[in-house]
Amino acid sequence: MTTKLILRSATASAALMLGLAQAQAADMPVPAAVPVTGPCKTAITFPSFGGIIKQNPDPSCFTTGIGDIYVGGAVTGYAYNYSDRLPSFYTPVVPGQRDDRVARVDFSNVQAFIQKADGPFQFYVQTGLYSIPALGFPTFSAIDQTGLLFGPVPVVFGKWAINDEWSIQGGRMPTNIGSELAFTFQNLNISRGLLFNQENIINQGVQVNYASGPLAASLAVTDGFFSGELNWITGAITYKLDDANTIGVNGGTHFASYNNVTQPNRFYYATPLTLQNSSIISANYTYAAGPWIVTPYIQYTKVEQSNVLGLAGAETFGGALLASYAFTDNFALAGRFEYISQSGSALLQNRTNVLYGSGSSAYSFTVTPTFTVGRYFIRGEYSHVELVDFQRGDALNGIAGLGFGKLGNKGNQDRYMVETGFTF
Repeated sequence: MTTKLILRSATASAALMLGLAQAQAADMPVPAAVPVTGPCKTAITFPSFGGIIKQNPDPSCFTTGIGDIYVGGAVTGYAYNYSDRLPSFYTPVVPGQRDDRVARVDFSNVQAFIQKADGPFQFYVQTGLYSIPALGFPTFSAIDQTGLLFGPVPVVFGKWAINDEWSIQGGRMPTNIGSELAFTFQNLNISRGLLFNQENIINQGVQVNYASGPLAASLAVTDGFFSGELNWITGAITYKLDDANTIGVNGGTHFASYNNVTQPNRFYYATPLTLQNSSIISANYTYAAGPWIVTPYIQYTKVEQSNVLGLAGAETFGGALLASYAFTDNFALAGRFEYISQSGSALLQNRTNVLYGSGSSAYSFTVTPTFTVGRYFIRGEYSHVELVDFQRGDALNGIAGLGFGKLGNKGNQDRYMVETGFTF
């Protein structure tokens, strides 16, 4: 969203300067800016898009008794193949849904967006099937992922715009945390990264927003990793240094423990016991000007020790660099490099596992070329995950059983993906 606003601002400034120069050359007065008014004229900025894939600038709109209702969406499919799946240790104990295939052709999104985006009362509904592929993590069908994660309505919230600076919203909302977004079409890459696996994705709760000039901030009380219990607080602050440079800090923590012992299979992937009882903070910087988008960020997470919950505690620290260069209006090349490590020692396997075992570390790199024609796009992707110092069966340098392959004894994974579709 920040990138999109920056680009719009830069485009508008350039157009104004050009108009000024032309008017002066012709010895004519500069015409005053005329605000866009009338039905179905609101600029749609949600959901946010990154990279060369763009939101439909002219979605379907219906004028109703409560205002203008905009309808858009995304229909995308993908095919993938990766070298080795994760062992069954990482799959949920849900009959009929342990289906982590090394190759698949499937929908990645069949979603509709319905929203009222102006006036004091606004709302947003996102509904349909989706897949959220993430590096080093099992990949299930879109039907199974929709069921295992947030259901067929992953995002739905109402919003009250108090004035031009303040608003409050409540419902099922995207998290304040992280530098990558949930769904494939929103991101530079098809798959989310290793650091993303430590973050929550969709929250249920209440959020207050403030925006004035270059500063924007949000504070929310939520259920963290979609637990259904309001026991998290999250926040985000961004500041535009200028039209091209933005810095931000975001994070969250739980203020009450959560125990899923009564419903161990409820939203297994959305609500892991370890991460639901964790804290996270991230700092990022974004440069977006001309053909370049560059976002480096660092991230720290901590799971506190709890004898009651059977958590021995763990910490992770990681950093990532996301970048994209648009060679033309229709072709861009994106990449991501990241590194993450977990505290502890391979000799102490009683520690809580939030990566690939106590003392584990990993890096990944991803390359994603994207072509667009109007609202259609097609892109390919290659990614590689490497477990650092992992040696098969060597407990001193790697954790046999927690790596890749059916036996968890392989230290790397390659993925090949193709995604195509359109936004409307």
